[in-house]
Amino acid sequence: MKKNKGFTLIELLVVIAIIGVLASVVLASLNSARNKGADVAVKSNLANARAQAEIFYDSNGNSYVGTADTATDVCYSTASVGSPAVKGIYPNVLAAIQASGNSSVVVAEATAETSTTAVCYSAAGSWVAQAPLKTSGYWCVDYLGTSEPQGSVLAANSTKCP
Repeated sequence: MKKNKGFTLIELLVVIAIIGVLASVVLASLNSARNKGADVAVKSNLANARAQAEIFYDSNGNSYVGTADTATDVCYSTASVGSPAVKGIYPNVLAAIQASGNSSVVVAEATAETSTTAVCYSAAGSWVAQAPLKTSGYWCVDYLGTSEPQGSVLAANSTKCP
């Protein structure tokens, strides 16, 4: 008698099904970890903005804004004061929004942000920045040292985190 050695079709299909289930569990966990990593990047970039704003404040005659929408506005995209030049916080806010998968930053506008934009509002003695998180909600930092999650977008021209 000759015996055939090998696996049956049913056995192979069961093994493939088990591998498929395991792969889907691993991919779901990986996606969750990726979103949490993006949230950490948003928080880190906005935390760096706080430190940068204080350096800018000292270099700009103890003011966050000399003239709105100019190089002496901490939120302005080309802000740079002093010698050596000290940059504003726009690059940090832009990096935060890019970490969440978007790229739009609203600076000192009369309109509030949307769920896919970051915002940076400034006044002579205050500033606030907020960016959406990848998982849910928003992260807000301001001149008072606040760094916390928020459930809604900032109102237009806010001066601090709610």
